[in-house]
Amino acid sequence: MKYLLIIFISILFISCIQVKRKVDEKKINADTTSVIRDISSSQINTGNTPPAELVKYAETLIGIPYLYGSTDPQQGFDCSGFITYVFNHFNISVPRSSIEFTNFAKKIPLEKSKPGDLILFTGTDSTERSVGHMGIIISNDSIQTLFIHSTSGKANGVTITPLNDYYKGRFVKVIRVFSQNDS
Repeated sequence: MKYLLIIFISILFISCIQVKRKVDEKKINADTTSVIRDISSSQINTGNTPPAELVKYAETLIGIPYLYGSTDPQQGFDCSGFITYVFNHFNISVPRSSIEFTNFAKKIPLEKSKPGDLILFTGTDSTERSVGHMGIIISNDSIQTLFIHSTSGKANGVTITPLNDYYKGRFVKVIRVFSQNDS
């Protein structure tokens, strides 16, 4: 009888812990969704920074190696770490991860993109259509679109890349962060 009581109390205790864990997970998920919703409905405040100045600064970082999860130019950058570092240089606050840009700012057609706009791609698995990579448009004319980004690919680091067939297959969208680009 004593052992049955211990087993019963143990089962009851474990059940309570599992219920509490599920309640906590729901609260965390609700809080995360709320934060993402708040971020995604925001517009980036670029102040008086000209897009050309931001692009020029980004180009000074060419050659810094790729390092996953890093925003430190002494160590390297991942793609969103590069974006964060460049924008923070001008005191412009942006989300830290590429996926947080999914519903951020104003979507524009690729053919209307201008220097300073952000270009979003899937991760390396293009069948997974969520944003996993990004760069900054540095030029766009009727012939070619160029963007600067930190890549883990062959270039391995901050480099300028044309929007080639590989990246066209991963293309998600372009977002406008500089209101100056609307004119």
